[in-house]
Amino acid sequence: MNFGDWSLFFDGWIIATAIMCALACMLPGCFLLLRRMSLMSDALSHAVLPGIAIGFLLTQSRGNVVMFLGAIAAGIVTAFFTQWLRKHGRVDSGAAMGVVFTTLFAIGLLLIVRGADSVELDPGCVLYGALELTPLDTFTIFGVVVPKAFAMLSVVFLGNLALVMLLWKELRITSFDPDLADCLGFRSSFMHYLVMTMTAITTVAAFESVGSIIVVAMIIIPAATGKLLANRLVGMLFIAGAVAVVSATLGHFAAVLIPRSMGYTSTGTAGMVAVTAGAILLLAIICTPRDGALIRIYRRWAHATQTTREDLLALAWRLEERQLAVETQRLSTDLCDARGLRASSVHRAIRSLLRRKLFTQTGNSIALTEAGREYARSLIRSHRLWESWLQSTLGLQPDHVHATAMRLEHVTDEHMQRQLAEESGAPKQDPHGRAIPD
Repeated sequence: MNFGDWSLFFDGWIIATAIMCALACMLPGCFLLLRRMSLMSDALSHAVLPGIAIGFLLTQSRGNVVMFLGAIAAGIVTAFFTQWLRKHGRVDSGAAMGVVFTTLFAIGLLLIVRGADSVELDPGCVLYGALELTPLDTFTIFGVVVPKAFAMLSVVFLGNLALVMLLWKELRITSFDPDLADCLGFRSSFMHYLVMTMTAITTVAAFESVGSIIVVAMIIIPAATGKLLANRLVGMLFIAGAVAVVSATLGHFAAVLIPRSMGYTSTGTAGMVAVTAGAILLLAIICTPRDGALIRIYRRWAHATQTTREDLLALAWRLEERQLAVETQRLSTDLCDARGLRASSVHRAIRSLLRRKLFTQTGNSIALTEAGREYARSLIRSHRLWESWLQSTLGLQPDHVHATAMRLEHVTDEHMQRQLAEESGAPKQDPHGRAIPD
């Protein structure tokens, strides 16, 4: 059944296989990320080569269970030696991974050159997989034609899901605090090797579909996005699963539609799935409500604006205290000279204070309202209490306390004011002889 160039059979199974691959990779990826071992997936994807080569040398066939088991065994050996080097050799985990997987990868290359050099190996298939070809290799189950890759990845996903559900408590505590887990009687080392085995099996199962490089993206990126957006492990897993499904679905559509819109043929689905997942991660980094890049920019801008408004209020108080005229131009000039601000920013802050009814304006003259005067009094009190505290407690000279107090007055509440007054001996004047407002 076709819709234009789209086939529900081929495109549907490609998307379904990509989703199952992403979901299967996502589960161990979350626990690897929590253990700060995300790049173990990269190590395993390279270190399985000697297991594949030994399996081929034993059977002289490229499609058998022995090669699959050999690859899994090589992955487990990688995890074991990495942990052994880290624990007993006192080597950093990243360095241990690098030593083990490069050594095993080199051994695998030697085995292929010595015993399987005549076998045709497609670098593109190894690196990027052959996701588009999965609907061509099928079998029939209960009268339904199913791609073998989809069936294998489904079994791996369900196996990973069953392990996570059965050992949820153990996986959670050993991922966050392995030392506490050992004290409570959980074997953190066993759970570590279990996660490594899950990763090795998943990597090998996804190897043919998405290739050795793309599988690393599928293990790391959804998990990283989930950790960025969630505070709890359950939320992290659900978000990572959603990212896996969305990136797999949109990745195939993008692989077909985007190149055609530019006059090219379609590109590889596996690579575009990784690109889509990366785009989702980038969007999360920018737009996360809790601490995304945009919200951090907004917070910095809001803090700078609030600081400018408070400095204007404090400056107006000081001018009134000295019985000097409070004028717009004078406020702008004095604050720009003191803090290096632009005049436009100061004028915006003055207009904001007028809207908030903290300032009143008559012609070019500015006056504090009752609310503005109370606000300014609190700022001046905080400032002068800090100056007194810095002198009495830290022994700073009076000419060294103003700049520090200017920064601290913006983050001082009433409780801290009381504490500063107590520790400074309830001073009535600051180090410069000016009265501290009540």
